[in-house]
Amino acid sequence: MGFGGATTNPPLSLQAIQNDPEFWIARIRRIAEDHPGADVERIYWLAYLETARLGAEMILPVYLATAGRHGHVSGQVDPRFVSDYDRMLRQGLELADLAPNLMVKIPGSAEGYLVIEELTARGISTNNTTSFTVSQYVACMNAVSRGLARARAAGIDLSRWRSVITHVSARLGNVGDLKAQAELRGITLTPDEIIDGEMAVMKRAYHYGKETGHASKMLQCSMRVSDAGSGGAAQSRHIADLAGGDFVYTCPPGFIAQLMQAEDRLPSFDPQAINQTPSPEVIAKLRQLPYFRQAYDFDGMVPADFCQFGAFATTAAEFAAATRKTVDFVARALEGAGAQST
Repeated sequence: MGFGGATTNPPLSLQAIQNDPEFWIARIRRIAEDHPGADVERIYWLAYLETARLGAEMILPVYLATAGRHGHVSGQVDPRFVSDYDRMLRQGLELADLAPNLMVKIPGSAEGYLVIEELTARGISTNNTTSFTVSQYVACMNAVSRGLARARAAGIDLSRWRSVITHVSARLGNVGDLKAQAELRGITLTPDEIIDGEMAVMKRAYHYGKETGHASKMLQCSMRVSDAGSGGAAQSRHIADLAGGDFVYTCPPGFIAQLMQAEDRLPSFDPQAINQTPSPEVIAKLRQLPYFRQAYDFDGMVPADFCQFGAFATTAAEFAAATRKTVDFVARALEGAGAQST
């Protein structure tokens, strides 16, 4: 189908289970039979590992055909424990053991970057998720650099190692504190100005990585299509503004469908868009907001603050809620098995 990889996260995994509950109820009960004495939380995690393993197996031919350049599936550590180094590392190692094309998703918390360093030192590919800000991206690059230095010193094979750093673009401008802070200050932000801010953060991190020759790639996700409807103009600035850059993109089916529906009304991309600098006037306007300064400035936050950043906290809470629902699905499946056995 032309895609180069796939990703999972707790809401997506919950959706996959809900789309075929009978299949997963049977799987969950089989996992419980194979692991007598395991509690609901452990059965849940083993079921999640199964979703990641099956996904990696499906796309493994792409990985093999491209010698590891493409064909990865990202599996995510439990988002309820974004500050628990030991648990995230243990889960990351379990995920990495599933398949050679499993890329481990680690959150952009202070502890998460320590885990990324350790996994990198072992030659394990990583995807930095719930990341929104330049200071997080720099922290990730530094963690990867430390890990690579350790891996090379230990003679670890890095020929198929990969690292991506995810910019959750539309969530930066829409689920954090940007709009609320603007409203409290009597500042009106247009939709384009919000996207200006999202793209300014992404471009700053991207160019920093290129200037320093960093091995990680930036990954763009949470993209939107602005569509005026039949006959009207359409645009997807989350792609258009980055044209000419070297990025990875996570494109959900819904986003691809929006692009296809609007393709005849999308303007041509400027192949040098990645090198266009943000409007100084818009940046000055956005810099009136502490939230934007936290996201845009290289020293906007220290690692201890990452978990408190509005977009991080909101997204992590949503992921944790989806995880709890999945755990409850597992619990109900096991209750049903108990009822059947009696």
